[in-house]
Amino acid sequence: MRRVAAVVATCLALGTVGATAEARKADTIGSDGVGDSYYPRYGNGGYDVGHYDIRLQYDPATDKLWGQTTVLAKATQDLTRFNLDFGLTVDSVTVNGWPASHTTASEHELVITPARKINKGQRITAVVRYEGIPSTVKINGFTSWKRTADGALAVNEPEIANWWFPSNDHPTDKATYDISIGVPNGVEAISNGVQARPPTPYRPGWTRWSWRSTKPAQTYMAFLAIGQYDITTDTAPDGKPVLNAISERLGDSTNAARASIDQTVEIAGWASTVFGEYPFEAYGGVAGPLDGIGFALETQTRPVYGYRFWTGGSNHYVVTHELAHQWYGDAVALDDWKNIWLHEGFAAYAEWLYSEHIGEGTAQELFDFNYGRIPATDPFWQVKPGDPGPENQFAGGVYTRGAMTLHQLRVTIGDELFFQLLKDFVADHRYGNSSNADFQAAAEEISGQDLEALFDTWLYTPGKPVLEGKAARLADRTPEKPASFDKIVEGEAHAR
Repeated sequence: MRRVAAVVATCLALGTVGATAEARKADTIGSDGVGDSYYPRYGNGGYDVGHYDIRLQYDPATDKLWGQTTVLAKATQDLTRFNLDFGLTVDSVTVNGWPASHTTASEHELVITPARKINKGQRITAVVRYEGIPSTVKINGFTSWKRTADGALAVNEPEIANWWFPSNDHPTDKATYDISIGVPNGVEAISNGVQARPPTPYRPGWTRWSWRSTKPAQTYMAFLAIGQYDITTDTAPDGKPVLNAISERLGDSTNAARASIDQTVEIAGWASTVFGEYPFEAYGGVAGPLDGIGFALETQTRPVYGYRFWTGGSNHYVVTHELAHQWYGDAVALDDWKNIWLHEGFAAYAEWLYSEHIGEGTAQELFDFNYGRIPATDPFWQVKPGDPGPENQFAGGVYTRGAMTLHQLRVTIGDELFFQLLKDFVADHRYGNSSNADFQAAAEEISGQDLEALFDTWLYTPGKPVLEGKAARLADRTPEKPASFDKIVEGEAHAR
């Protein structure tokens, strides 16, 4: 009996040792997602990216993209394996100069096993060489890469990086960027930030365009616009460079696009009086071609606008929307995709404030008209802006009801504290991430009020809120349509 017991004890001990070894091994494998509420496998664990050096070539005739991305990161744990998010075909990977093995798991997980263990705190230089036809690559059933007759647009939300560079694809891991793209002569290639050098011939028939972003950006804020563009440059009153690009394939909408995007510096100047100092190193905008994207996106320093915004003439409200995102959405980014209101509600309310600024309808008038025109039975009121679900991230309720939430906050705490809050929150979270709860806490701190009921009613409770107290006294029960309303609706139908 004692011998049997000893054998059993030995086996149990060996099992424990084996289990412990397996646990230690698991502790050195970076996770394949950050655990986002809506997209749990977006991003990765085990490291923090500081910089992306993206050096590519692209042929519009074939839609072929090839080159390499160097990812500079720092390990946040011991690593024997880690992931990058990526969908194209990988030719080779090196980590800190040593060849690394790699494989693809699911549709967008590039699994990398370095030749040597990486210790916590150690710097990582991962070089990924790859190629592919991005428009043919589908992840979750679709492609975010938009091929056009003269080039391509790498612009989308909540994901686009997977189709052109390997990354830690979640807003919580911001980084700086050098983006260099070689294209055939006569083709323009536009991206974020400032031009690190003028377009430079580098082999017969090809020119390389180089861009640098010196402030941290989320991966989906990095973009490419490749094709035939009319580019204009200038210097803003604050000394920062301005670069606007209008597609040569916009037809009759060309002048409307230019008349709108050329107001970028002026509108950003106004926005800085609302949100604080402009947070980035350059200004600009890109108007895509008629066969490009149909929406607009706040790509950092240089928003990209789809063709639909100019079909009815100029639209400075969509420019206001995307520029407001440079503060709320870019400089201050959500920490979880359920907090999308922290981006869209603020950009939508910026349009109301701009309408007030130029005399086309006050924010109160826009609130009254929106509140009055949408019946309580409308599905609009069933979307919870503070946690809309992935299927409703870009629903009208996130935008308009989000703006209504901010207006009710303004009514409750008063203009002085409200506008100070908008500036302070950006200053406190600049180049980082935050949540709806962070904003509520900041509003309560600056006002000295318990605002739980206000935020719960307007952000998290389905159904049309009942106006009470000061909000009810201010509301116009038979409001006229503000002059700005149609243009704002036109913009928000397609804005991101």
